[in-house]
Amino acid sequence: MAETFVIAQGGGPTAVINQTVVGAALEAMKRFPGCRVLGALHGVRGIRDGRFVTLSDLPETELMRIAATPSAALGSTRDKPDAAYCEAILEGLKAVGAAAFINIGGNDTSGTQAILRAASGGGMTFMHAPKTIDNDLMENDHTPGFISAAEMVAGAFLSVDLDFRALPGVYVGIVMGRHAGFLTASASAWALDQDSGPHLVYVPERPFERARFVDDVKATVARHGRCVVAMSEGVSGSDGRSLVETLVPPEMQERDQHGNVRLSGTDLGQAIERILAEDLPGTRARVDTFGYLPRGNIATTSDTDAREAFAAGAFAVASVEQGDGSVALQFDGEKTVCRLVALDAVAGKTRHMPEDFLMAEESRLSQTGLAYLNRLLPRRYDPAKPFV
Repeated sequence: MAETFVIAQGGGPTAVINQTVVGAALEAMKRFPGCRVLGALHGVRGIRDGRFVTLSDLPETELMRIAATPSAALGSTRDKPDAAYCEAILEGLKAVGAAAFINIGGNDTSGTQAILRAASGGGMTFMHAPKTIDNDLMENDHTPGFISAAEMVAGAFLSVDLDFRALPGVYVGIVMGRHAGFLTASASAWALDQDSGPHLVYVPERPFERARFVDDVKATVARHGRCVVAMSEGVSGSDGRSLVETLVPPEMQERDQHGNVRLSGTDLGQAIERILAEDLPGTRARVDTFGYLPRGNIATTSDTDAREAFAAGAFAVASVEQGDGSVALQFDGEKTVCRLVALDAVAGKTRHMPEDFLMAEESRLSQTGLAYLNRLLPRRYDPAKPFV
């Protein structure tokens, strides 16, 4: 095995993605004494531009501090390489003598690894390590970053429901999630009981209808005196277009390098507020967009999430001699284990929340969905049920 490993980070930061970097770096130095471990600054862009930091020169104490720090310490990117860009990345990897390139990220990052592998013609190992708060990678039971973000969302909605018991009204919290509703669903994980919020959950896997939404809110207010709603930013209409595309004027829409409509930072929250104001006039209503807050919150970083993210990085290095692939976190019936799966089984694909995670006739989580979340997000708090 040659002596140089290159590690990069792609896509949105998380609370634990640096654990994966450090897990990989320390495992490489343990397995291959004297090896060089390079971190590419701002993902594949840093490889193209020859911008690296030598992780293997840092003391382990400093690496462990980096591991415990949220966000992407190496810097990230959402660049989608074309043929010319791929060639430049491969030249950058060859220039530093890379034997293996470990790219940490989600769907788009795994897709980049598949593109580079195909363009390389062999001679180098391309490994993908999982990361995404959306929890939407195929072959994975759950992904590093999800648990920490989900605990933040679960705690926030528990708190909001208590707030709206005291001063009743309608609350809508818009949570990140383009194509998968796992993170939004986590809002239900710590609900006090069946009467507690979120009373309604809207995710990308189920078409959103304005009339039904308004009817659902009215019925919930009539039943509980308040209504707490968890809504994915990627919810779509029956035509498959996201609400951002439907409700936000075209001139206010932006797209990233992968052609995805930017969901955060749009006026989706204001559009939902207008629906409530027009269809439920006089109702006390509040709409919040969680935006980036859940994904790298140092106050809600999960120890379990951190351990699993570190293990995913170490396993990526331990697997490079088996060839290209993607590290997957899978549940063996008792515990989470790392396994190597085919890169093509993950690259560019989206894992959606199973249909049976939602009730068939209601916009609420089913017992199956709650059981999944309860396994991953055991309750951390035991508040008393209010008198109101």
